[in-house]
Order: sequence, then C-alpha cells, then structure tokens
Amino acid sequence: MQIFFHENEQDLQSFASRLERACDGLIFISETDAPVKLFAGSTADVVTPKTILGQTGRSPNEPIEERDFDEFFEPLTMIREWYDEEENARAKKFLELYLLLKEFLHDRKVFRIGRIRLDIYAVGLNEESRLTGVSTFAVET
Repeated sequence: MQIFFHENEQDLQSFASRLERACDGLIFISETDAPVKLFAGSTADVVTPKTILGQTGRSPNEPIEERDFDEFFEPLTMIREWYDEEENARAKKFLELYLLLKEFLHDRKVFRIGRIRLDIYAVGLNEESRLTGVSTFAVET
C-alpha cells in the first residue's frame, strides 16, 4: 500500500480545489452521458464494498462490483489516433483526475453499484482516512 503524506493543510485544500477543477465539465460516457462529481465521505479504516454502501446510504444487499482502480481508468485516459479534439480533451482530463487521485489517496478502488443504472465511485482514503474521490453513473443494458 502506498501512502502519500503532504506537509500541511494547504496541500489538502489544494487537493480539494484541484479535484473540483478536474471534475469540472468532465463527462463519463456510457449509454448515457453523466457528469463526474466530487465525492466526500466520512472516515473509514479500509475501503470495502460494505464501506461504500454504508457511506452512500445504500442497502447492504445492493448488488455491488469492485473494479481495479488502474484498470478502470486505463481506457478513459487513452488517446486514440481517431479521436476528435473533444475526445482527446476528455481523455486528458481523465488522466489529470487519475493522477491526482493516485497522488493523494491510498487504498484506491472503483465500485459499481446497482443494475442497468450503475452508480460508480472511484475512491480511496486521504491522509485523514476520509473516503474521498469521484462519482458518476452509467447506463448499461
């Protein structure tokens, strides 16, 4: 497990404002287009399906799937030669978001909650052990 420690509170505030900027205008594409939003939870010892279900007010019986953080972001951050300017810009913004989350969070994971309409959380624990990251949703039929 990698843990990154930052010198002061200003670094954490900088993280929050940088994360907000990284999410600004960022869209997750599936069968619908959904905004990527900041997610700020409460403290946790570890990041587990139970943790994310509890902190999002979901039922413990809700269908949930855990994904590898790096594998989730890989296709979102790739630049393809056939991409237009908008697609390239989106991939670059996802790369900025990915690198920011990797720098400031440990125990990083991605969770997909539900069926057909999936709530997606890319989260980890910050220095204060708060569950932090981003959320979006996808529609998959």
